[in-house]
Amino acid sequence: MVKSIPTRTVWMCALSGALLLTASCSSSGDDAAAATPDVAVSSCGALDPALEWYGDNRQRLDRMIAEKGTCGVDGDVADGAPLALFDWDNTVVKNDIGSATAYWMIKNDKILQPEGADWATTSRFLTPDAVAALGAACGAEMAPGSPLPTGSDLDCADEMVAVLDDETTSGKPAFAGYDHRRTKPAYAWAAALMGGHSVDEVTEYARAARAENLAAPEGAAQTVGTTEVDGYVRYYPQIVDLVKVLRTNGFDVRIISASAEPVVRVWSEELGLAPERAMGVRPVVENGVLTRHLVGCGGVADGDDSVIPYIDGKRCQVNEVVFGVSGPAAFDQLPADRRQVFAAGDSVTDVTFLGDATGARLVINRNNAELMCNAYDNSDDRWLVNPMFLDPKNRAEEPYPCSTKAYTAADGGKGAVHRVDGSVIGDQVDSVY
Repeated sequence: MVKSIPTRTVWMCALSGALLLTASCSSSGDDAAAATPDVAVSSCGALDPALEWYGDNRQRLDRMIAEKGTCGVDGDVADGAPLALFDWDNTVVKNDIGSATAYWMIKNDKILQPEGADWATTSRFLTPDAVAALGAACGAEMAPGSPLPTGSDLDCADEMVAVLDDETTSGKPAFAGYDHRRTKPAYAWAAALMGGHSVDEVTEYARAARAENLAAPEGAAQTVGTTEVDGYVRYYPQIVDLVKVLRTNGFDVRIISASAEPVVRVWSEELGLAPERAMGVRPVVENGVLTRHLVGCGGVADGDDSVIPYIDGKRCQVNEVVFGVSGPAAFDQLPADRRQVFAAGDSVTDVTFLGDATGARLVINRNNAELMCNAYDNSDDRWLVNPMFLDPKNRAEEPYPCSTKAYTAADGGKGAVHRVDGSVIGDQVDSVY
């Protein structure tokens, strides 16, 4: 259920290069959001009032943009421009472009036999059960580097799809032994499946997957092997508009995603972003060909494969790539004047870089406990919660267990979610849906 506040009366007047928007707002129901009678709107561009946002989120974003931005296009943090960071999957678009590309490659026989037909070479975090299951399903008949016939070999395709979802087809864990706040091995494995292909080939596959998923009907599913998975992707018009307005107001807009960087760069073209402004999981490239290994971060060597842009790994990559911080210090929070002004995300993978934002933090509600604990606690009044713009989640039936088990520790254990000052966040009721 998505509720909005209709604008009944609007007056505008010029004020110091901005517009002052005064609106009388009302809404029905017990969950009506508070009205925002005085909202500064930038004279060089504001969010489209015809696009529906929850409550007063659009007005609050307009205020932040007017306060922090300056008329101009494609600012650069190196020149003092405010930084805006977006997660990609289920934040800018509905569904997951990394998965969509992996599924396309599986259906079209683009996955190459690993070295020695040994799946352990594709990720050091694969469990022995997963290595054995992939080996048994996919066989050793094809020479290393040759395409596996996953479009017709349904057992091999099914095992790959299962491992991409963190388990084998028999339900055993697919990955183990990793830092749960620095990587998600299944996401990294989606990038590793591209190993052996050139950057140009992977770009071609990403474009083909993009075309297929945008052309599919909204809500469509597809069958990969014998497994039914999501079969469509859609850009959220509200987020596309937000990116456009931020750029018009001189923000340096960048993507930080846990999907493979070559794939993110293809999809971000729609937003007018240059390739270097789209960050993701970074495969090591040798002589123009993607390897099965990843670029390191925060003093972690290339090929160690233990850090991707996931939770604390997202902060690391932003600090390293955008702000030039090297070594272990890239995992540390920078001073406020060297951090992003705005951030948007939807899941636990985004909680650290969202918390680093100094101006506003937009959360797309997908019922992720740790993220929603922080967002609903809203201890510094910078968190904005919005239902998914397409096919929103139902309200979480029970309060998020913030005080006991919503936080995921590095070893995978569960615990309480803490504020910056160390105090424990109380359990939170899902109220924006």
